[in-house]
Amino acid sequence: MYDGGWWSPIKPAYEKIDSPYNTYLNAGLSSHPIDNPGLEAIDATLNSATTDCLYYLRDKKGQIHGAATYQEHEANIEKYLN
Repeated sequence: MYDGGWWSPIKPAYEKIDSPYNTYLNAGLSSHPIDNPGLEAIDATLNSATTDCLYYLRDKKGQIHGAATYQEHEANIEKYLN
């Protein structure tokens, strides 16, 4: 079902999948976790770097660019994505 993109579009057929994790059909939280973070993700959370950045984006090569202000973020969008 996954199309391979970072944010694969949700297709109408997905809303009809018979699964306890389908929040289109089932209200509330699922009975089990929907994800299990790895040790690398947990370590990154517990030992995260200090930064003033409130905004970030990934350029077309996957490099992350941070910005402390919205104006800086807009400049990054223009520089790295347009």
